[in-house]
Amino acid sequence: MTRRSLGYTASVAAIAFLLAACTSNDGPRAEVEAEDPDRPRIVIGSFDFAESRILAEAYALVLEDAGYPVERLASVASREIMEPALEQGHVDFVPEYQGTVLTFLNLGRTSGNWNPQETHELLTLAFGGRGIDVLDYARAENKNEVVVTQETAERYKLEAISDLRKHAPNLVFGGPPECPARPQCLLGLERTYDLEFEDFQPLDVGGILTVAALEGQEVDVATLFTTNPQITAKGFVVLKDDLNLQPSENLVPVVRTEISETYGADFARVVNSVTEHFSTPALRQLNGEVEIEGEDPAEAAREWLVEEDLLQ
Repeated sequence: MTRRSLGYTASVAAIAFLLAACTSNDGPRAEVEAEDPDRPRIVIGSFDFAESRILAEAYALVLEDAGYPVERLASVASREIMEPALEQGHVDFVPEYQGTVLTFLNLGRTSGNWNPQETHELLTLAFGGRGIDVLDYARAENKNEVVVTQETAERYKLEAISDLRKHAPNLVFGGPPECPARPQCLLGLERTYDLEFEDFQPLDVGGILTVAALEGQEVDVATLFTTNPQITAKGFVVLKDDLNLQPSENLVPVVRTEISETYGADFARVVNSVTEHFSTPALRQLNGEVEIEGEDPAEAAREWLVEEDLLQ
């Protein structure tokens, strides 16, 4: 299937609207030129949080440096929009997280496990038949973490998520708007840990709103990503996932098979060369540069690539 022959659902219509704002290094596209079937543009999508934008920029910059035509589709709100757009060819390449996207694809029936290789194999099978290839996964891993302030941890004697069970009815939980329906978020906490909170407060995807809500006592418990630098900066307490709700969440690029086949083994080699350099500490450092120091995601990605000898 090609991107031109597919109909629009509501989510894909949203992506099509956003595609009008796609940019390359040359700035906004005033006019879309006819694509060269031998060298189609590669639309790289990112979710609406800093780390995803950094990752997308890192891959885009190295691919451009290797001579591939690239466009960015930045800050798409959620996987519920991105994944259908990927399948239908409105986006070609997305830096994903193994366990979360596997759970999404299988409607919560399969969420992977603690073994990244086994999760990678399950994800490859899940994307099989959808026209999507799964490339190598990174050492870098970014899971959902349940966090509280030091004061809350001491008040309720919290060390593990299970410790929340008797206190949850009097506590407010905060997370992304999609959290109540996500098996690795509030839905999973309810099913796996039997937690029933007093209320849920929709915030952002592990960003400044969540941190501010915790500090301001608007929420008592929240979800943040493993690589969020504010966990250390603010002294938040990460509660142990003692019932193993979270699966392997290694970074993994997924790309439309049409792109992989068009560009061949060299394309995968270039992408994998970037992936193998990403570690969890590297992502935490990059996130700190953007979220705390205010650096632009593209510039942070470029500086890191230069340090890693992936870019001149």
